[in-house]
Amino acid sequence: MSPALPEVLIEFDRTIQNAGPLREAAYRLIGLASCLLETAGDRYICRLQPGENEGARNLGVQGLRQRFIDLVTDENLREKVSIETHGIRNVILALAFGALAEQADNNTNG
Repeated sequence: MSPALPEVLIEFDRTIQNAGPLREAAYRLIGLASCLLETAGDRYICRLQPGENEGARNLGVQGLRQRFIDLVTDENLREKVSIETHGIRNVILALAFGALAEQADNNTNG
């Protein structure tokens, strides 16, 4: 059996990085590594403990680091798009549920 991979530490500046995308990226990394998110002053510290499976071993320490950073980048973009489209999403939902309510009302009164 191969020796366990060492812990991977990745730091982020709290003034430019939100914790939400870090938590989402950590969740998406389950199966390859466990992540402990800590705060230290103006930094977030992500402690990745690689799993003892073939996927984690195949990635290696640098691959795991890169995978996590890529996931954080993806989650940051998802958060940005969510914020930017919040208003239009609410309008679409209001129109959709309004039409459903009107249809239900017509079915019960008709």
